[in-house]
Amino acid sequence: MALNQNLPSLFVPHGAPTFALHPGATGTALTRTACSLPLPQAIIVVSAHWDTEHVIVGMAEKPATIHDFRGFASELYSIQYPASGSKAAGTHILDRLRAAGIAASGDDQRGLDHGAWIPLRLMYPNADVPVIPLSIQSHLGTSHHLALGRALAPLAAEGFLILASGNLTHSLKDYQYASLHDGTTPGYVREFADWIWQRIESNDTASLLAYRELAPDAARAHPSEDHLLPLFVALGAAGNQYQAERFHTGVEDYVLAMDAFMFHYPFTDRHE
Repeated sequence: MALNQNLPSLFVPHGAPTFALHPGATGTALTRTACSLPLPQAIIVVSAHWDTEHVIVGMAEKPATIHDFRGFASELYSIQYPASGSKAAGTHILDRLRAAGIAASGDDQRGLDHGAWIPLRLMYPNADVPVIPLSIQSHLGTSHHLALGRALAPLAAEGFLILASGNLTHSLKDYQYASLHDGTTPGYVREFADWIWQRIESNDTASLLAYRELAPDAARAHPSEDHLLPLFVALGAAGNQYQAERFHTGVEDYVLAMDAFMFHYPFTDRHE
């Protein structure tokens, strides 16, 4: 595919499903950021909610809107994000992953879960850019996802936007406690989120990879790693000498850090 533009990689929050109905300041930040970028050729969306044994690339020409949650307001289930896919782009992504030594396969049925369509709907409301979902592998940890991002890095110079979707903190147990009791945000939420940003800002990838051992209350912030691992894909896609911007910070639903990052990979450093 032709070289045409140099896009950053992004890590964005998708929050609780209700974020789709009440996007607030976080939604404004996502919309504003998307408007500041060139229109992508295609979007590779890496959601915390598609977790598979090995890497899978979505190849559906018309990926369905998946309502993968229960017990929420009925209006949430009527939301549709009428994205198109691209088998050609999916095949190109597969080729890039395999060339980097990453085992991957395609899935021509996979739709877009709420970790994908909620931020996409805010950022590209016209659904006018092809979307290719890419799965995570939570059992393989941080280094695997950094390598996955590095394998995707050259695609950003071809007009692909790498959009990683998760949350910097994600504890359903703490959410349930806060909602039933005092409704306050535990101190670790901002402390952990700020620790992550400080290591990103200082290009301290080694500490980020070992966050589970080094970061404050890491296991409480992420009882399972799925919602943080997309960050490492975005980070890997920006290379070793990235420039980072935290373009939003905040907390919603008591315990969800909604911080969002943009990673720039110097164009001259890309390897084709």
